[in-house]
Amino acid sequence: MRLSMTRRQAVIAISGAAASTFLDPIVALAEPDPLPSWTAGPAKQAILDFVRVTTDPSSPRYVAPKDRLATFDQDGTTWVEHPLYTELVFALDRVVELAPQHPAWKTTEPFKFVLAGDKAAMAKFTMKDLEAIVAVTHSGMPVGAFQAAAREWIAKAKNPRWDRPYTDLLYQPMLEVMRYLRANGYQTYIVTGGGQDFVRAYADRVYGVPTEEVIGSAEDTQFEYSENGKATLIKAPKLLLNNNMSGKPEDIYLFTGLQPQAAFGNSTGDRQMLEYTGSGGGARLMMLVLHDDSIREYAYGPAQGLPDTKIGTFTQALYDEARSKDWIVISMKNDWKRIFTFER
Repeated sequence: MRLSMTRRQAVIAISGAAASTFLDPIVALAEPDPLPSWTAGPAKQAILDFVRVTTDPSSPRYVAPKDRLATFDQDGTTWVEHPLYTELVFALDRVVELAPQHPAWKTTEPFKFVLAGDKAAMAKFTMKDLEAIVAVTHSGMPVGAFQAAAREWIAKAKNPRWDRPYTDLLYQPMLEVMRYLRANGYQTYIVTGGGQDFVRAYADRVYGVPTEEVIGSAEDTQFEYSENGKATLIKAPKLLLNNNMSGKPEDIYLFTGLQPQAAFGNSTGDRQMLEYTGSGGGARLMMLVLHDDSIREYAYGPAQGLPDTKIGTFTQALYDEARSKDWIVISMKNDWKRIFTFER
């Protein structure tokens, strides 16, 4: 079903009205493109078609406003994740900031390598090393104090490659999708393997996503009383939610009670979220960002022969699954006219 008249019909209708009131004929203006940073092609058209069929009350695939949910991974999907996740950069900076309170760190691994600026040693950090760093830099303080520290850091820190704030490295095409979906009655949740409290510190400002619509990995909290008897929540060094892989659909349901109609990711950590989204009936949209633009951003996979990586791994198996299930693989190189807002 076509939802709008053709350009020729619009011109005839408006010209007729103008003639009837002795006005000069005018040419109807085309509706603005809601996705101007996207190249015309299957990926862009899939988004437009999905919104059209799920928001048209006459469509058999219409989705009621109360059920409209779209979920977005963050790292590598809505902003840059290479060469290191932004939150890990924050955690490493926090080690240096907190070191005076922990003199033993000077001789304790992995902290001593961070304090010494030993990049070769840090490049060899295991997941256990990184988890230890995150645990001590993200806990032992009131939740409000942590969010204040995160907001202060994100406001000042800059990515060394572009010499710009990390919040400048948002993907403009994905911001357009989020805004387009919201304009059509969708809730747009950030569903990230990163820290929930960290992302909540800036999500409203940079994405237009309110605090309560951020789902991420989270440490446990403990209810305590401060020295003056004020009730407070303290972040504990214990993982409560691991919002990655199967944890993503589990936590989406836990937080929303809904199954998404659309899901966007970029790595193996998003696989189950897209599978869960696609298992529902009606119109569904599953999209994966493939980083294949080494000039404007980065190129990594190892899908399609791209360089392998431990950060944002997109395997050939995931690529093959996407093709077999009609998920849309977004080529950063070919589907995005521009990547960042500051590009012209």
